[in-house]
Amino acid sequence: MPAPQFIVHDAKDTVGVVVVEGVKKGAALDGWVMENDSRIAIAAAEDIPLGHKIALGEIKKGETVLKYGHDIGKAVADIPAGAHAHVHNVKTKKW
Repeated sequence: MPAPQFIVHDAKDTVGVVVVEGVKKGAALDGWVMENDSRIAIAAAEDIPLGHKIALGEIKKGETVLKYGHDIGKAVADIPAGAHAHVHNVKTKKW
């Protein structure tokens, strides 16, 4: 099995972490879900840098974003599946 391009820690996560450089819009990506050793596939909706988050499905504005099985904030804009989830569309709930 090929090495994954993104990793998801918990099956409930809504984002994964890109673990390769050079992810370009339209690229077919293979992801590994560590919790249950399964694989998921998704197309990158935009360029995503190494170490940044990719939305695993559509995340609506106001919804909680889950990473590593934890609430890391809320979407402040709709985030399409395969899109870059970062500070421009995910904010902490503390502020």
